[in-house]
Amino acid sequence: MGITTILLLMSAAYCCALPLSKGKEEPEVEDWLKAEKYLRRYYDLPVGLQGASKSSDAMRQKIREMQAFFQLEVTGNLDSNTLDVMSKARCGVPDVGEYNLFPRNLKWDKAEVTFRIVNYTPDLDKSDVDRAVHNALNVWSDVTPLIFKKLHEGNADIMISFGRREHGDYNPFDGPNGLLAHAYPPGNGIGGDTHFDEDERWSKDSTEYNLFLVAAHEFGHALGLSHSNDPGALMFPVYSYARGYPLSEDDIRGIQALYGQNPDSRKRKVKPDAPNKCDPKLTFDAVTELRGETIIFKDRFYWRLHPQIPEPEQTLIKSTWPSIPNRVDAAYENPEKDLVFIFSGIRMWALSGYNLVEGYPKYIHKLGLPKSIRKVDAAVYIPDTGKTLLFTDEDYWSYDEIKGMMDSGYPRSIEDDFPGIGDEVDAAVFHYGYLNFFHKNVQFEYNYNARKVTRILRPNSMLNC
Repeated sequence: MGITTILLLMSAAYCCALPLSKGKEEPEVEDWLKAEKYLRRYYDLPVGLQGASKSSDAMRQKIREMQAFFQLEVTGNLDSNTLDVMSKARCGVPDVGEYNLFPRNLKWDKAEVTFRIVNYTPDLDKSDVDRAVHNALNVWSDVTPLIFKKLHEGNADIMISFGRREHGDYNPFDGPNGLLAHAYPPGNGIGGDTHFDEDERWSKDSTEYNLFLVAAHEFGHALGLSHSNDPGALMFPVYSYARGYPLSEDDIRGIQALYGQNPDSRKRKVKPDAPNKCDPKLTFDAVTELRGETIIFKDRFYWRLHPQIPEPEQTLIKSTWPSIPNRVDAAYENPEKDLVFIFSGIRMWALSGYNLVEGYPKYIHKLGLPKSIRKVDAAVYIPDTGKTLLFTDEDYWSYDEIKGMMDSGYPRSIEDDFPGIGDEVDAAVFHYGYLNFFHKNVQFEYNYNARKVTRILRPNSMLNC
């Protein structure tokens, strides 16, 4: 992550894209107008360009910059993936470039930084706001020598307030479900101040916008951090709800480059960086079909592949399913039931489309697995047989979906029944008429009827790498 100073207003972000028409061959006029507004705000598109000219070299160059930042296919065209990202509510700070308004690498030149909560939102008890702010500041003090001191009156380095629309700094909010907050870089006067939009609904969980996570992101800006292009970083422009410790290695590298390490802190387990889809050593945790799409799980993330969209979309699991754990062990689709089953540890969840089915999670042992099995490594449904294969260690089981029970004679050996793929499976999916097995950084395309391997590939060949 770059650690150049944040120079414009910061706002936290919300993860879910607004609806867009994915099948459009050509963007409509309103799409170009939306892109023009977006690129002016976040990518310094010159104001003098009127009408969002599709043929403008400046417009296409800014689209390319934006695509590169979000790790999209860099084409300069206003395709559906690019429009999807532009439609996400997000932080108001620019993603690229450095503006001349402030010098580089602004930071507080002292170890003790003061803060004051000027007013409170009615959405939460005052004690909940105090706790969210305290915990959000501690996220950064845990990994630096910084100490934060609360003031109850007077002027503090970081003045925290809630306001609507034009709220006194000539940078108005835009009402519900838009920009959530903004913050100024370290400095005198308004420097460091952090404002939250009172037109949003604030919460201490995932029901509304989580104040702790928004505040932690904004305080990163108030301390001098710019945005990260790592989707797993707290300082990524698009916010998503996730439980647990919010900092990634990328966040920590950035803040410690400004302030150094905390010599008294205990070593924390940090979130891993977002996986790189073209890493030659990439492995998969689970793969499943979902109503014609392919979903690939890796660490805290999943990739969504749509047949008509060439570039995979990478999203945090918690952004879509807050109640599902950060790590998925196995997943499979039963298209006859129009359900996808997701396994993590000894529990499983059912999805109808992207919606969780009531009555879940359930224990995997209700399928008929013995209590000694503590996790499912991989699962795949075979359309021709109506059976689901469940892989555990070096064995596999066969579950009859119609009868709702395990077949007799199992478990059986993976190595004996699937020659050529080895004795363990990390993920499996029935894809375009073939079984595909994944183990470590190898993908086996397998002809189930002929019981033989037809091709050996890299797993990320599915991700257009």
